Formats: sequence, C-alpha cells, structure tokens
Amino acid sequence: MAFGLSRQDIPDKDVGIWPDNWEAFKVFEAMSTQWRTGACGATGMDYSVLPGVIRMSGVPISQRQTIFSDFRRMEAEALQVMAEQRESARGA
Repeated sequence: MAFGLSRQDIPDKDVGIWPDNWEAFKVFEAMSTQWRTGACGATGMDYSVLPGVIRMSGVPISQRQTIFSDFRRMEAEALQVMAEQRESARGA
C-alpha cells in the first residue's frame, strides 16, 4: 500500500494520456521512487536526479524546459491529492 492506497482504491479502467503530455508523464512516472517525505507525508520530488531522468527518458534538449514545467504541475497536483487523502483519512 503506497500513500495510503490499496489496489481496491484504484479503478480498473484505462486512463488515456494525451500525446502532448506523454513526455512529461514518462518523466513523472520514472521519478515515482523519488518522493521526499516528512512527518506529514510527501513534500515533493528529489530534483537532484531529475536532469538525469529527463535525459534517460529521451527528452530532446529543446523540450526539457517545457517538460520540467509540466512535471512540476503534475507534482503539485499529486501533492494536493495526497493532502486531501490524508485529510479525509483523519476525518474517517
């Protein structure tokens, strides 16, 4: 169980990734083991490994700044979802 989720919490349906988001998704997924955590859960990603992950994911140099921006949006959304889940778990 990661981040308080069990397999039953994840719906059995395909989720499409828009082609414009594919490169950023690949980087975000590859970084999935790089969450920094504190006493209250995840606080963000470990950016020190991000340049290597972006390179290894095959992102062209001309797209790296855009991918980084998209990655940060995905990170912020994931942190928000995790915070909401923690909050609802406290109230349960």
